[in-house]
Amino acid sequence: MTILSVSIVAISAMTWLGLGRIAASLTKIDAFNGIKNRPAKVSSAVNYLIAGSDTREGLTPEELKKLKVGSTKTAAGKRSDTILLVHISKARDRAVIVSIPRDTFALIPEHTGTTGKTVSPQYSKINASFAWGGAPLLIQTVENMTGVRIDHYVEVNFTGFVRMVDALGGIEICTKRDINDPKSYLVLPAGRHNLGGLDALRYVRSRDFDGMGDLGRMKRQQQFIGAMLRKATSVGVLLNPVKLLDFVRSGLGSVTTDPGLNQGDLLTLGKELRNLSAKNVRTLTVPLKSYNYDAQGVTSSVLWDPVLAPELFDRIKTDSPLLDQVQASPSATPIDKFKSGSAADDPCSSGNG
Repeated sequence: MTILSVSIVAISAMTWLGLGRIAASLTKIDAFNGIKNRPAKVSSAVNYLIAGSDTREGLTPEELKKLKVGSTKTAAGKRSDTILLVHISKARDRAVIVSIPRDTFALIPEHTGTTGKTVSPQYSKINASFAWGGAPLLIQTVENMTGVRIDHYVEVNFTGFVRMVDALGGIEICTKRDINDPKSYLVLPAGRHNLGGLDALRYVRSRDFDGMGDLGRMKRQQQFIGAMLRKATSVGVLLNPVKLLDFVRSGLGSVTTDPGLNQGDLLTLGKELRNLSAKNVRTLTVPLKSYNYDAQGVTSSVLWDPVLAPELFDRIKTDSPLLDQVQASPSATPIDKFKSGSAADDPCSSGNG
């Protein structure tokens, strides 16, 4: 959901705050265990797979009651409602955040089931891979579908999200319509609002008030990432050691990564990303052909566009820009066939509310 802000800002802060010990304390999982026939690595660009886990560990009973999401027992068998592919260019001057719909029609690879028996490949929605096989099966499924080699895996839970937002003093969002979501229990009038951690979590989880379902939710998540990135890179945060330290601790304290994402890599990446601006961070959803696809016993799934989706991931794989420059006029607006946005966009001023 917002882990890009952690990667770009919080990690960078460790280089001059001397917080390597925090990076070293990250929880590690063997995310690439048993994955075979992986795509080749074709550039020194870095690709992260980000999973937003719905685990509730770390939230207080009072917070659980306010969120109305149930206890940790209710959420047994963690699921991923948010799947992001984050690409950071070879020159570290561009980034792309691709939202992968959780209801994506996918062929889940062969894997070992909970009983220890081998489960043959089968069609389902892509988030089933996370529920059935955790990070390794999710990574394998995404790599098979995109052809993009995943370099690192990051998982952030409800608690990490809430704590990061609160550490920044809340995040300003703007909605052009009233929100009254019956499942997230978020009620907001149209306009600008500064959301604390709990309300921010409600906002990025809302999907039942505008008729857009998961696609509308992903759009709001992309806008929230932009708002959080702008807040985290603001002077008020970067020049406030206390607030910056709280942000670093809150973000990295609730994050799980693969063992390969070590302290040295984090510090190096932080130094390289210091000059990456929000306007050079593109956000988008995988191009889709069908929003209500039924096949192979899977119902109400979404189907990727058979032309645009492969082209998108080929550009990511080869570290090519998403925007096509218009050769006829240097001042012409670049063509954006993938309908991406910028993390610098303000929904209320750009018409994207």
